[in-house]
Amino acid sequence: MSKSEQPAHTGSGAHFERRYWVDVQQPRQSAAELMQHIQCNLPDFSPDLLADFKKSKGASHCLEVNDEYRIKILGPWNGDVRVTELDFDYFELVTLENHPEAGRIRFSLGPHASLPHTLRFEIHSWARSRDGLVAFTYDTLGLGKKVQQQTWETFCQRVASYSGGLQLGPVHVETVKQSESETEVIHDA
Repeated sequence: MSKSEQPAHTGSGAHFERRYWVDVQQPRQSAAELMQHIQCNLPDFSPDLLADFKKSKGASHCLEVNDEYRIKILGPWNGDVRVTELDFDYFELVTLENHPEAGRIRFSLGPHASLPHTLRFEIHSWARSRDGLVAFTYDTLGLGKKVQQQTWETFCQRVASYSGGLQLGPVHVETVKQSESETEVIHDA
């Protein structure tokens, strides 16, 4: 039996909106071809030691809506996600019951807004910690944040590398932290 979805409003602590993106000039394939490869080889882009994706529900190796993945996350934070949306240029995962986060994450790929022959790959998440203990270790101690940031930066770098194009600068990271009293925007790269 499938686990229940764990949307952000069920979580604890601050709400985090995070964006990780990388721009690639002159990729060897179109955005649609590159995204299809990502969708059919999702585990290859995530660093095994930090977040090891294994399909737990679904027939094909390519993503389909309602597929589920068990993610073995460095530390005591394993969790499950479900594919909720899928198209030629993006896919979205939602966290399931007992995942360390409550929320969703979208992976998208498309033309850069102003640079010709350039693609932007972006990972965009909206989440809160599952509970107070996870919030403490993630936000207060910063342990989960480091693992998560390294995972998604590596994912972006692997997409850029596989594209065969020129990666334009480092992976950019932006976090918007919203608590009851304030909103803080943090640029990490």
